[in-house]
Amino acid sequence: MLDSFRYLTAGVMTLIAIWRFPAVRYGDAHRRALWGGYAGFAVALVLYTPAAMDAVDSIPVVDLSALLRHFASTAAIIAALTYVATSYGKTSEPVVPRHVAVSRWIARASYRAGAVGVTLLTILFFTVVDRPRQSDDFLTDHAGEWGAAAYMTVFYFFPLVTTAVCGYQWSRGARTAETASMRIGLRLMGISMWMGLVHTMARIAILWVAVIYPVSHSTMATLIDFTAMWMNLLFLIVAVGASIPTTSAATARWKTMKTLYFLHPLWFDLAKAFPGTSLYPPKSRLSELVHMRVPSDVRLDRWTQDIADACEKLRYYAPEALLWAAQDAAESHADPEPAAEAYWIAAAIRAASKTKAQPFATGALEAKPFVDTNSEAAWLRRVSKVYARITPTRTEEVLQESVEMAT
Repeated sequence: MLDSFRYLTAGVMTLIAIWRFPAVRYGDAHRRALWGGYAGFAVALVLYTPAAMDAVDSIPVVDLSALLRHFASTAAIIAALTYVATSYGKTSEPVVPRHVAVSRWIARASYRAGAVGVTLLTILFFTVVDRPRQSDDFLTDHAGEWGAAAYMTVFYFFPLVTTAVCGYQWSRGARTAETASMRIGLRLMGISMWMGLVHTMARIAILWVAVIYPVSHSTMATLIDFTAMWMNLLFLIVAVGASIPTTSAATARWKTMKTLYFLHPLWFDLAKAFPGTSLYPPKSRLSELVHMRVPSDVRLDRWTQDIADACEKLRYYAPEALLWAAQDAAESHADPEPAAEAYWIAAAIRAASKTKAQPFATGALEAKPFVDTNSEAAWLRRVSKVYARITPTRTEEVLQESVEMAT
């Protein structure tokens, strides 16, 4: 059961690290530090699974998987401390609150302490830890050895500090959180850190008690397995707590991707009709939705601007009476206003493909009281819905009707 729990925890943490990977490219220091913590713990947890341990054990260095696991955990802990420190951002207050100053000092000191700790762990691992054979479980098999206890005490110094700092800061932040999702997420993360503090202190106590008062292998294995279950449980709570505040962001991202999906036919034809309007050549809907060049919200802003710019160019090709003809064609639609704009765009694109630009622009489309990109995109989505269903035959008919109206 413990092995299954290890695979579950490692899988969940790895998925979160992959999900948050765009923060490495697009995020600020705050989000990059958070990703670094997830990535480091994901590596450590993966190295704790039986399959990964067996793979690493094939390297001719006894118990190398334990050392690599502790290196990854140390890196993740430093990232977590940096994340807590950067959570406060820059403050203009003349006096920085003590808890903020302490967190920032610990975060700055963690880099040097981490370098010293990793060096010390390496030295202790290859000198005082007795490693005659490969361990099935590092702590259980080395129980009662002062060298292994000293090595693990150095390692546990970092999570001891981190869990105390993060537990205090996140529990404190939960009381002042602006939204319910943030409050619940921070409270869960704070609880997990206090659980981590108990876990770390218990591990240190178990190791040194075993040195002073030797216990049986079965008793030691039971204690280590219990604390391991405790550790995996707290990591799952961290994952849940960190994911809850992002549900609104995930929902917004999904809504943006859906809008891009429905806007693509309209944007694609306009960008293709006027090369250079878009920053890059338009591609198929699938290619546009899966690429990672820019974030989806930035892409949506660009697409709305591209559509507006292209519609402005269409005014030099559209017949004077085209808007009237488009409105007549849209009368039977359930949503006539965006339908009229869709017919106007389709027919104007058709005119641009057959005629040269006129010296003067025809009348502009009716102005809309857009307050932001999302409201404009919502309107264009309604336009694109109709536009995607207009047949070439119907487009030509509307264009001809506009020519006849003008004569």
